[in-house]
Amino acid sequence: MAKSWRHMNGYSNHTYVWVNTEGVRFWVKCHFKTDQGIEFLTQAEADRLAGVDGDYHRRDLFDSIKKGDFPSWTLKMQIMPFEDAKTYRFNPFDLTKVWPHKDYPLIEVGKLTLDRNVTDFHTEIEQAAFEPNNLVPGIGLSPDKMLLARGFAYADAHRARLASITRKFR
Repeated sequence: MAKSWRHMNGYSNHTYVWVNTEGVRFWVKCHFKTDQGIEFLTQAEADRLAGVDGDYHRRDLFDSIKKGDFPSWTLKMQIMPFEDAKTYRFNPFDLTKVWPHKDYPLIEVGKLTLDRNVTDFHTEIEQAAFEPNNLVPGIGLSPDKMLLARGFAYADAHRARLASITRKFR
């Protein structure tokens, strides 16, 4: 188990399409590489925490930000030319496959830094509705069947969940 959320990488399991200003399309995968370094709990530590402190990871992140130790992740992308997907040696949209870095090396594009904690848990956490079909212009869904299903289903799930939360707080 990761020592904390600050000490683990994050990845887009799904493949997305990027379209540049000239209309050229590319397939992309995101890699958020922790700048804190990868660290793990021992099995004994993980077993103990699982039984006594279910909020350990959330509190670790909150406390780190509160004391000004802002965790960050370097965003790296794998970019596949659009036409490569048609003849690639495996289905590049398959969730169970990882694109080899030798074929599509990681390209550093930015950094994500968490530099403040939430001030209103209900508004900033409970009402958050992340869904893969809320996309900015230039980003689209790939033909990954799981992603397409999530794009369809998550919007309804969030509307139902948020409606029940709103009713609860009236």
